[in-house]
Amino acid sequence: MPRLIDRDQRKVELAEAVWRVIRERGIGSVSVRIVAEEAGVAVGSLRHLFPNRAGLLRYSAELMAQRATERIRGLSPASDPITHAEDIIRELLPLTPDSRTELEVNLALIAETPALPELADVRDAATAELFGACQLIVAGLQGGPRPTQEIVARRLHALLDGLALHLLTQPIGSDTTWATQIISTEIKHIAAS
Repeated sequence: MPRLIDRDQRKVELAEAVWRVIRERGIGSVSVRIVAEEAGVAVGSLRHLFPNRAGLLRYSAELMAQRATERIRGLSPASDPITHAEDIIRELLPLTPDSRTELEVNLALIAETPALPELADVRDAATAELFGACQLIVAGLQGGPRPTQEIVARRLHALLDGLALHLLTQPIGSDTTWATQIISTEIKHIAAS
């Protein structure tokens, strides 16, 4: 009797193989053949689920965004808004192996968007979700709507993007206390304004 394969689980395994290839060899190395090899499946099996490279990359990006969103939504609310904001931001920055991989892959996919415009909406949705998270953080810190909240949220978004890039250039396992101190200072500034 032929072995039954869970389609959804196989798609996840293939996406994880895409992430490994991007992290280890760069996005230019992502091909149907290389990803199939990395995942230990036949090229035909991969093509059955993803007929082309663009579909494979798209699914991989969407799954990554979904996992990051679930991880952040899974955070328990802290007793005060400052601690809760800091907890959320720590999940958004590349401070763990998972969040570092997410950022590395996300940047590679952003770089690939000119060659594969069908990735633009995935990129744009991730950017909008991050900005939305920044808006919620600012509203929570300031205790309700204020006229300047959008610009404050944009500043926080820009700070997170910049910190994320700086952290990505640091060796894995290096001291990141400076980044958490910057975030803590910014969060307290937002709360006090």
